[in-house]
Amino acid sequence: MKKSMRIGSLAAAVCLILGAWAVTFGLSECKKAEDSEATLSSSLAVQTVRSDAAVDARSTTTTTASATGTAIFQKSDLFTDRDLKQEADLSEAVTLTVSDGQDMEITQAGVYVLTGTAKDASVLVAADKEDKVQLVLDGLTISNSSAPAIYVKSADKVFVTTASASSLSVTGTFAADGDTNLDGVIFSKSDLILNGTADLAIDSTKNGVVGKDDLKITGGTYTISAKVKAVEANDSIRIADGTLKLTAGTDGLHAENDDDSSKGYIYIGGGTVTILAGDDGIHATTVAQVDDGTVSVTASEGIEATYVQLNGGTIAIDSRDDGINAAKKSSAYRATVEINGGDITVTMASGDTDGVDSNGDIIVNGGTIRVTGNSTFDCDGSAQYNGGTIIANGQQIDYIPVQMFGGRGGRGGQGGFGGRGGRGGRWH
Repeated sequence: MKKSMRIGSLAAAVCLILGAWAVTFGLSECKKAEDSEATLSSSLAVQTVRSDAAVDARSTTTTTASATGTAIFQKSDLFTDRDLKQEADLSEAVTLTVSDGQDMEITQAGVYVLTGTAKDASVLVAADKEDKVQLVLDGLTISNSSAPAIYVKSADKVFVTTASASSLSVTGTFAADGDTNLDGVIFSKSDLILNGTADLAIDSTKNGVVGKDDLKITGGTYTISAKVKAVEANDSIRIADGTLKLTAGTDGLHAENDDDSSKGYIYIGGGTVTILAGDDGIHATTVAQVDDGTVSVTASEGIEATYVQLNGGTIAIDSRDDGINAAKKSSAYRATVEINGGDITVTMASGDTDGVDSNGDIIVNGGTIRVTGNSTFDCDGSAQYNGGTIIANGQQIDYIPVQMFGGRGGRGGQGGFGGRGGRGGRWH
């Protein structure tokens, strides 16, 4: 009996030992499986962009937007109520008439109605840095041979408001003002707002409108012909409304800031913009964002910026090189083309051209994108398709048919350095 009990106890002990070993072995195998799964997931993550990460499509220093369709800039933050008001308060306005060969200097805040016809005359604004000046163009015609028709030397903000058809031109070589390289028919060192209800024609041997700070357009009709750039600004070009007909030897809209990598952006939130340009239709150092409006571009490149975000509107691009191009121009953003909405048509010339080209990533969350050309999509980073309609060379598809550096593009955007994507990709 005692022997039997000893055997039973020994058996129980063996069972306990075996059970403990089994548990340990099982946990070990589970851990191995988890590690293996984690390794596999990590490996896949290198080749695939996940929608919850996007892996911060914008740079690590920029967190204002995400790859889920959030607009980088909000229209309500970019324009004041006075910016958007198209008619000036003339109750205390001063009327000034231009004359041949005479410069007119404005040194105080206020509303000034400018009228008359003159040659070799300029309207100079030299007010305090806190002053707001509004210039109402009422049938104003100025033709200069070497100086801007309107030159803002100093002010807090200057409004150029069209009340009736006016025209400004520079027909010769621009002369410098000391260290200031004057190169625009309207040239402003301060914030500049173009608004109003009438037409303004600008013709230039160099640039049309130049703003060294922010340049806003909220109303009016502008026909600008320039040998170099039609509209140029350092900090930003912001368009809320109005009609722009731009013909430029180089760029139609150009925003560039060499001193601040977060500036030099272009925002279009409405209006009609038609551009015929020798180089870029729309060129921004940081962001080119279209929320609304009608944009038609015929140029070497249609839209170029570090981050191109298209959220709405109707956009038509006829390009000899890249239609939409995200290039590495600013360290503040990762090169990305993000399409969240809008009706977009890109038609490419034959040859080595790309409809939508990114030095970084491509993200499509919505909208309708029609691309016709030899290479419809191309990127060096990753491509992520979350929604929207893509029509490539007349065929509707449910993926981004990218060419990718070092790998295949394909459905859902797999690819990258040494990685293989799925359907639709090909070696770059």
